[in-house]
Amino acid sequence: MNVLVTGASGFIGGNLCRVLVQAGHRVRAFHRASSVLTLLEGLDVEHAVGDLTQPETVARAMEGIEVVFHAAAWMGSSDPGKLYAVTVEGTRTVLRCAREAGVRRVVHTSSVAALGVPEYRSPFPINENHTWNYRPERYPYGYAKYLAELEVQRAVAQGLDAVIVNPALVFGAGDVYRQSRSLLRQVAARRFPFSVEGGLNVVHLDDVIEGHLAALERGRTGERYILGGENLSLHAMLSLAASVVGVPPPTLVLPAGIVRAAAIPLNAFQRFLNLPVPVETLHLAGYYFYFDTTKARRELGIALERSARQAFADAWEWMRFPR
Repeated sequence: MNVLVTGASGFIGGNLCRVLVQAGHRVRAFHRASSVLTLLEGLDVEHAVGDLTQPETVARAMEGIEVVFHAAAWMGSSDPGKLYAVTVEGTRTVLRCAREAGVRRVVHTSSVAALGVPEYRSPFPINENHTWNYRPERYPYGYAKYLAELEVQRAVAQGLDAVIVNPALVFGAGDVYRQSRSLLRQVAARRFPFSVEGGLNVVHLDDVIEGHLAALERGRTGERYILGGENLSLHAMLSLAASVVGVPPPTLVLPAGIVRAAAIPLNAFQRFLNLPVPVETLHLAGYYFYFDTTKARRELGIALERSARQAFADAWEWMRFPR
């Protein structure tokens, strides 16, 4: 099968390329000229150099392709224009070119961020039926991913066969671009003397890759599937990370209200600060981003059983001894 992977140099995209090549598929890896190609080294892939903001390069990359894994997106949120151009308009371009090229199916890598936020301080997991419900300027990355999903739905209405996967917070070997700011490195540097009320869902990279492949084969057109792992309070997550990297865990949990109140004044001085997390994320203190993976496990036939500890351990091993 002829497969195009966008964002092929990235954490998910690069590992998708590796697994697809191992399965015997012909893989075309779409990436920018400036991309770090560590994850593609030694892989028998065809390189397609381009940019999602340059439609002609996307169209060329799509020639002769049967299946597209669209894993490219802009990860930063400090430049709203770039975020929109790459994540939203870039997705629109990929979908249009796929439709024009007669691609059989597109698997779109979204994020649980596109589902919006749960009720404040609610520990109950949300599922794929949840929709965007938050101020865009407070969560620009999530809003951009939500808008990109709307582009997928428009393309489906126009006849394209596409399915969406929504990974949670992914850990594992090979996070080339974010390793210097990784949670694990921050914990190892003892930069989290305290935690805060709230929670996140941690999923192993291998489960995310397995979920992408299952979505290609068994996902229903136009549907979204949460690829999640363990729901952990922030304190439990930081304590687990500390255990893996070998440092003491945080002992204090700050009330969410205090942290949220500090977000506005800290925002004015963030260029002078070196906080372990972006200031804009402080507005989300007190939210438990817990997710229900029942639909993905039932319809895609995947287990999603790898532990957060294993995800952290594999990520930390790779950071210490990159392969």
